[in-house]
Amino acid sequence: MKIISYNVNGIRSAMSKGLINFMQSENADVYCLQETKANKEQINEPFIFEAAGYKNNYWFSAEKKGYSGVALFCKNEPDHVEYGFGVPEFDNEGRIIRADYGSKSIISVYIPSGSSGEERQAFKMNWLTFFQDYINELKGKKQELIICGDYNIVHKPIDIHDPVGNKNSSGFLPEEREWLTQFMDNGFIDSFREFNKAPHQYSWWTYRAGARGNNKGWRIDYCMVAEALRNNLVDAGIMQQIVHSDHCPVWVEVK
Repeated sequence: MKIISYNVNGIRSAMSKGLINFMQSENADVYCLQETKANKEQINEPFIFEAAGYKNNYWFSAEKKGYSGVALFCKNEPDHVEYGFGVPEFDNEGRIIRADYGSKSIISVYIPSGSSGEERQAFKMNWLTFFQDYINELKGKKQELIICGDYNIVHKPIDIHDPVGNKNSSGFLPEEREWLTQFMDNGFIDSFREFNKAPHQYSWWTYRAGARGNNKGWRIDYCMVAEALRNNLVDAGIMQQIVHSDHCPVWVEVK
């Protein structure tokens, strides 16, 4: 099973740049998309996904138009799809969707950014606490979790081009990094780092100052895999050459 996670920064924009051709060529079993910024009804060619082989597509959009939103595109129909947490305070931003396949659950998640100011940073930290509690409860029912998405957190200095200059930046704050460490210590594997220990491996670049061309990026997109699936891991990677967004796709393959 190959799973590709991709913050598309607007699915309609990404589609205009060849997203559908990319999805067809990679032929992943599941695509976890984030920041779709659209409802399915806003897509001019709604059946294009079915034609690409993904008739099982599930969207959880934000109440605010053109903002946030997550989706799952699945080759095989899930046993169950769960939309959001069931908590309006968080669900009105459309940040989590889950597909269950037997003992496995695949989640597409878009963790909030705190870069716009203190209020949003506080919201982000509250969201992270709630998310951890949600995952802890879910683990009691589903041991084989795969949680893919834009975490909006850099884990270690190797994962950011300028750790010194960004030490006070949202996304690289000590409390955020500590949360991610504790999240992983609670039973999750950063699948990419299981297979690739090299520096300069990023998944997001600002549009400013030619950052992508100079590879001045951040690794904030992850495919986290539960420890229960450690022996099922086959490979994982980052597709830095794919350009439909300010992010690039990340992927994991499990048996």
